[in-house]
Amino acid sequence: MKKIFLCFLFFVTLSSLSGCGYNTIQLTDEQTKTAWAEVLNQYQRRADLVPNLVSTVKGYASHEKEVLEQVAQARAQVGAVKVTPELVDDEQAFARFQAAQASMTSALSRLIAVSENYPQLKADANFRDLQAQLEGTENRIAVARNRYIKSVQDYNYAVRRFPSNLTAMAFSYKVKPNFSVENEKSISAAPKVDFGK
Repeated sequence: MKKIFLCFLFFVTLSSLSGCGYNTIQLTDEQTKTAWAEVLNQYQRRADLVPNLVSTVKGYASHEKEVLEQVAQARAQVGAVKVTPELVDDEQAFARFQAAQASMTSALSRLIAVSENYPQLKADANFRDLQAQLEGTENRIAVARNRYIKSVQDYNYAVRRFPSNLTAMAFSYKVKPNFSVENEKSISAAPKVDFGK
């Protein structure tokens, strides 16, 4: 009778574990890590393009010192953020990473805008190639970020959904931060278009 009871208890325990969500949490956590690695890979690709882009622009627009310094400073800020796998679990560190990348995006936008004032620079084959690579990288960053956002959504859902939320609490799995818009008010306002010029 005792063996039957133990077997019954074993099967009840086994069947209850099948719905605990542990494997789902593990799967979504790994997918999140993989997506994050791709985000970092694309941001690193962009950071690697910056010195070549800056040196090319410097040759034509050396008196645009302020813009060139802003790009260099933004790249230094990106490099100063310590990127570890745990970064995606720390909301403040994640926010610092996002702010540094936003600063880099802004500085690169100003650099590209400055290049519009220099026809010789725009005609330079190296600059055009670097600009095309940068645009392609920005697109890859957007795709990688979207994949990461989706994987974090799946993970966060698994961590908060019942009964897997009980397993998540037992193993200390917490909701991961996700990318957000820097200034939501600025994107909610319609852009001003002036055709008067």
